[in-house]
Amino acid sequence: MSRDWMWSDAVDMLLRAERLQRQLFSPQVSAPAQPVCWEPPADIFETAQELIVIVALPGVDAADARVTIENGVLEIFAQRGLPRELHNAAIHRLELPQGYFKRQLRLPPGSYGEIRSAIDKGCLIVTLRKFTG
Repeated sequence: MSRDWMWSDAVDMLLRAERLQRQLFSPQVSAPAQPVCWEPPADIFETAQELIVIVALPGVDAADARVTIENGVLEIFAQRGLPRELHNAAIHRLELPQGYFKRQLRLPPGSYGEIRSAIDKGCLIVTLRKFTG
């Protein structure tokens, strides 16, 4: 009998957690008063001539992402939202973060310029040319 009670409580807890997740990551059709920020995962690679930053951004167009360097920190920000045709769709699961994102990455020491960015396989690839001495 107590086993059924524990199972019922566990299922109820999972349902509440899923409801909270849907509320937390609900899509914003218009810009929120205070932007919700999330941070996408990123990798940094260095070659002799370039620094290459790869950021996981499915659904974000490279032209919509703003990339800057200030005081040795690379900043990437934009907004990820649902495609227009899904704004009135019922949401059964929403795990990909929505809304405004911002990612700040401290760069290795050096001088960088000529920022290029492109999207490939759902990742934003930012290439920074290294200035040499």
